[in-house]
Amino acid sequence: MTFEGIARPGRAALGRVLLEAGVMAEDWAPTFAAVDRAAFLPELMWPFDARTQGAVAIDKAEDADADAWYAAADSDAPIVTQWDDGEHTGPAPGRVSTSSSSMPSVVYALLRDLAVDEGMAVLDVGTGTGETAGALAHRCGGREVTTVEVDPSVSRHAGARLDAAGLHPRVVLDDGAKGCAGNAPYDRVLATVGLREIPGAWIEQTRPGGLIVAPWGTHYTHADAVARLVVRRDGTASGRFTGPVEFMKLRGQRLSLPPHGAYVPDEGGGSGGADTSSTGIPEGEFIAPPYSALPFALGLRVPNCVQVVAAPHEGARPVWFYGLTDRSWACVVFREGEAEARVWQAGERRLWDEVEAAYGWWVGHGRPDHTRLGLTVGPGPAGQRVWLDDPAASWAP
Repeated sequence: MTFEGIARPGRAALGRVLLEAGVMAEDWAPTFAAVDRAAFLPELMWPFDARTQGAVAIDKAEDADADAWYAAADSDAPIVTQWDDGEHTGPAPGRVSTSSSSMPSVVYALLRDLAVDEGMAVLDVGTGTGETAGALAHRCGGREVTTVEVDPSVSRHAGARLDAAGLHPRVVLDDGAKGCAGNAPYDRVLATVGLREIPGAWIEQTRPGGLIVAPWGTHYTHADAVARLVVRRDGTASGRFTGPVEFMKLRGQRLSLPPHGAYVPDEGGGSGGADTSSTGIPEGEFIAPPYSALPFALGLRVPNCVQVVAAPHEGARPVWFYGLTDRSWACVVFREGEAEARVWQAGERRLWDEVEAAYGWWVGHGRPDHTRLGLTVGPGPAGQRVWLDDPAASWAP
């Protein structure tokens, strides 16, 4: 497909890039051509700027910004469309981004993993701008797609944009974690929000043999991986992760971490009477690049823990670990040019010892990437279990 019928050169070029990179399957190319991302974006939006690592406002209503607005819409970059659950006003970025238009490469990779076809019933969780629901409606038929959004303003604007584009999925205002039982059963469930738990309602509302595709992870880091789960007749769902991704979290599963001072007292230079030790794990290997497998794997092996990597300062880089079930904490400080890093840890758990053991497990198993890891979700005490290579050898994350 050449996308010759697409008027904007930047958008046609983006389609070719997605195809050539393999993130968009060829059978999704007609949908890309028909469903224009720009038609779903608000006039005031905040594209991510890779140079500044931040969001910069662009207002289509300003004549000087019109070209920049379309350039951003046709780029493979995320675009924030709401801050602070809608409480934010004005062009400056808010505190926390709470709705967005995902990178087209991510959207079409998810659609590829979904293996959806015409006539299938699909539940789309996290309507956002409405673009993904529109793509599904174009592919499957509008009445086969149910899209659920928790935010009234976001849902209202998405519904209006979908109608204007001639795409008519069922737009539902509700908590996506509940699914939408009235339109079940579904052949496919797609979530474009990050999850810490796969809702049981999604499994119950999906036909046996159907697929759930959702970004899933632990609280250890912000990054997730795409879980592609097959629903079974016994009420469980299981499958491997297909690769790394990062999404805004489902509102009911957001983390509220206590402040640093709730863990580490000010007295004693911030050490708080912690035990001290050292580690020989190299900084360059432990502080992995974004979306790498190591922090994701560590989160699977060290439950109820958050890692925070501080910015380097005067040749030192602290990495903090905070327990979520108590006030246990740990800190390892890597120093430039030193073979060993100093460690402090305090509380009921020895978090660094757990992290170091998890790192050893990861290395010992050949440094597995996301695709060797998997997730099984079941009802009752079984809950969520993760595994490496073999679902039979699973553990609770």
